[in-house]
Amino acid sequence: MNLATIKSKVVRNPKLKALVHRMMIGNSRPRRWVKWIVNPIVFRHGKGAVVRWQTVMNISPLNSFELGAHSTIEEYSVVDNSVGSVTIGAHTRIGLRSTIIGPVCIGSHVILAQNAVLSGLNHTYEDVTIPIHQQAVTVNPIVIEDEVWIAANSVITAGVNVGTHAVVAAGSVVTKDVPPYSIVAGNPAKVIKVYDRSSNTWVSTNSSLR
Repeated sequence: MNLATIKSKVVRNPKLKALVHRMMIGNSRPRRWVKWIVNPIVFRHGKGAVVRWQTVMNISPLNSFELGAHSTIEEYSVVDNSVGSVTIGAHTRIGLRSTIIGPVCIGSHVILAQNAVLSGLNHTYEDVTIPIHQQAVTVNPIVIEDEVWIAANSVITAGVNVGTHAVVAAGSVVTKDVPPYSIVAGNPAKVIKVYDRSSNTWVSTNSSLR
């Protein structure tokens, strides 16, 4: 019986799901026996991949985690797959103090500068009679395609797709999809340049993200 079959059986049984969660997760983090015994068996890093010692890896085998060859997760970053899978391609660098909360799929040759936040999770807040932390959460996958550069202190919100070779300027808050070969900036982020293949130059634009 493979991991996907086991997970499917657990998810379909609420009591079993709650029991497994208590056994594997404590204080919102994987228990030590999961971190040191289960995860090394379940997850494999690509050749030359590096996770720095001070990185917080909230990784559970209940969802998948992949780190591609020659990719690096720098010090003090947080990677959390508790509500959705996290996939990181090859030759990608996750910068200092960045936060990745699944579901998130990051391509190859991607740069995340320091303090970037990618969260595929949102809290619901509609019922004002219940504290927000006691209400449900929703998930919507983030996809970062190949060769993207996300500059320092940027935030990518749930459900956003950032296209190939796009640039997210420092301090941007991205709430809509980013077209390939474009540069976005601001809060909310807007397209400020696009690559013009006819002239092989980056051209300024006032277009908003759609």
